[in-house]
This record gives sequence, structure tokens and C-alpha cells, in this order.
Amino acid sequence: MGSIFKPKAPPLPPVQAAPEPPPAEVTPEEKEEIAKEQAAVERRRRGRKSTILTTPLGVQEDEETKLRTLLGK
Repeated sequence: MGSIFKPKAPPLPPVQAAPEPPPAEVTPEEKEEIAKEQAAVERRRRGRKSTILTTPLGVQEDEETKLRTLLGK
């Protein structure tokens, strides 16, 4: 009974086609800049990775460094 008193919804407008994206033209200078940025990221990644001392198996310390000394360590 509620549908008798409700007005009908107007039809939706037609969907427009998406515009074509501009061609991805990369100049040699831009290619060189991108290559430099990627090289810098790889250098930083390698630098941080070498400081991590743990593995999925746990901390990788020598047994000698775990032993106590007379200096309290």
C-alpha cells in the first residue's frame, strides 16, 4: 500500500564514457631522474637491512657476547 502514494523516481542520466588518458611520454631526462631515485631507494634499503640483527630464528649473537664479564656486562 505504501507504493501507491510514493512518486516514481526519475530515470538516471546516461553514463558518459571516460576520457582517454594522455599518452605517457617520458623524456630521457625524466627516465634518468627516475633511475637515480630508484637507485637511491635501493641503497637506503640495503643500508637498513645490514643493521638488522634478528632473523625468523631469533637473535643472532655469538655465545661469547652473552657471557658475563668482570666489568658487569
